[in-house]
Amino acid sequence: MNPHNGIEVFGMAKLLIVEDDRPLNEGLTFALKKQGFDVVSAYSAQEGLRAFGNEEADLIILDINLPDGNGLELCKEIRRYSELPILFLTAKDAEPDMIEGFQAGADDYIAKPFSIAVLSQRIMAVLRRGGASADNRINRFAYKDFEIDYNKMKAYKGNVEVKLTATEYKLLAVLTENSKQVLTRQMLLDKLWDIDGAFVDENTLSVNIKRLRSKIEDDPKKPVFIKTVFGIGYTWGE
Repeated sequence: MNPHNGIEVFGMAKLLIVEDDRPLNEGLTFALKKQGFDVVSAYSAQEGLRAFGNEEADLIILDINLPDGNGLELCKEIRRYSELPILFLTAKDAEPDMIEGFQAGADDYIAKPFSIAVLSQRIMAVLRRGGASADNRINRFAYKDFEIDYNKMKAYKGNVEVKLTATEYKLLAVLTENSKQVLTRQMLLDKLWDIDGAFVDENTLSVNIKRLRSKIEDDPKKPVFIKTVFGIGYTWGE
């Protein structure tokens, strides 16, 4: 995807629709694709959770009543890992039901029946509030063949997930979030301390830098991602 300005950027967003009513799901998919959205469909809570983990969606449209579970519980489960925008789509439009949806973590709520035009505007409004854009989202970082998804706390090298420990991920996140800067060893230690609340010493930092390089560099002895700035610290990339 290429970055654009204005409303077009939302039309390039990927939507995950979790709705067990197959005709409705397929109708929404068809209509939203015509408007330029990329759409992935799921028909149960289990399929929805699997798609959430496998797809790189920008927003989830989630039905509350699913054949194998409750959309509210699925929303709570997703919220354990991500702040990805969630829009509830349901026939339950009573105030207590809506409040329960928001308390579960929903960003918006639209009751059936509805028009595609209204749904589309709701989607764009939620994406706009979340600051979503095609390639310039604050929840994703890409450099060469490496990518990190901050929402899902996952990293990929050549589209293959890199298995990381908690400390490795946090160190990687700090480096990529500050990719324009040279970070001293002390700055990294301070940031890791702030993030984790646990003691990280100089040796632990060195060990994790070495492990990260072994996992993401083609040649760890000649790193292109995590570079050493001798006498100072480390920097990401160029």
